[in-house]
Amino acid sequence: MAHKIACTRFEENINPEKSVRVLLLGGTGAMGSHLATLLAKDSVEVTITSRTRSGESGGIRYLKGNAHDENFLSEVLREPWDAIVDFMVYKTSTFAGRINQLLDSTDQYLFISSARVYADSVIPITESAPRLLDVSTDKEFLATDEYALTKARQENLLNSSGRNNWTIIRPYITYGEARLQLGVSEKEGWLYRAIRGRTIVFSSNVAEKITTLTYGADVSRGIRAVIGQSSALGEAFHITSDNKIKWKNVLSIYSDVLERNLGKRPKAILQTAQSFDRTRSAKYQFKYDRIFDRVFDNSKIRQYLDTSTFIVPEVGLKQCLEAFLVAPKFSNINWRDEAEKDRYAKENSLKEIKSGKHAIQYMLYRYIIH
Repeated sequence: MAHKIACTRFEENINPEKSVRVLLLGGTGAMGSHLATLLAKDSVEVTITSRTRSGESGGIRYLKGNAHDENFLSEVLREPWDAIVDFMVYKTSTFAGRINQLLDSTDQYLFISSARVYADSVIPITESAPRLLDVSTDKEFLATDEYALTKARQENLLNSSGRNNWTIIRPYITYGEARLQLGVSEKEGWLYRAIRGRTIVFSSNVAEKITTLTYGADVSRGIRAVIGQSSALGEAFHITSDNKIKWKNVLSIYSDVLERNLGKRPKAILQTAQSFDRTRSAKYQFKYDRIFDRVFDNSKIRQYLDTSTFIVPEVGLKQCLEAFLVAPKFSNINWRDEAEKDRYAKENSLKEIKSGKHAIQYMLYRYIIH
């Protein structure tokens, strides 16, 4: 068991000789990278598990390995950790098998869940609001381990563990210089098309919905604020912006930036839900999240930091997209979805496909399978 975590560790009256050690499992993404930097500035000993990096940089230690691998994780957990922040995505069965090991290895285990667990709400969402897992009557949906259900089920495992040395964090949609979402689409599903002069395919149903987008660095400030707080043990917190915005205005912000940087405003098609259903793979994310208005009550997390200081999306999205355009880099493109979009927009992107397998898939869904 790690040393007892000092809940005032980051306050001025703490003994500066005490060293706090924090482990970030899979902490190289939009939230984890910012959190690591914040903690390192607090003179915390920060260690991150990474599949690609090793060594030390900026006062942060990287352990190269896959935190899903039981042998690698067991070795990492042999060290004493005052807090563990877990950014990994698990199957529920896998999480059930390692929850005790994680809780035994630290005095504060921070589980990164998601505000997608919440059901639809006509009032600002609090942490006690109904979750989809608890109120949905969709048997087909409940039979899946879809992301919103997975996170809720794993929250339940923590609640029923008989322990309280855990804190649940529920971010909503986070963005950053390498992550820019539009409805259910990551940047690979809309920005890739726009940069190459093709049409952005978006949903008219989603466009009119209100959403909450939060810069990853601000979410990390919230996580940082509850590390070491005894009052946060056994509790759940969503960490989101106070500002709401319609998806159509998000599209407008993106389009303004692209027009200034590329010299031409991207074209966009707004489809009905039935048509849009054929141009995206995230069926339940669309049905049980993006067509809901999503506004949050941040009263609970405000015990620890002032969320009014979070950057507003009108500024943050613009800055992050401009930073991305300096050296654009995309992950894997879903060519089946691209084929559906191209058929609707009467466009063709076959010449961009490098893989023969993906080219065949694209041709099937672009010209044959409707």
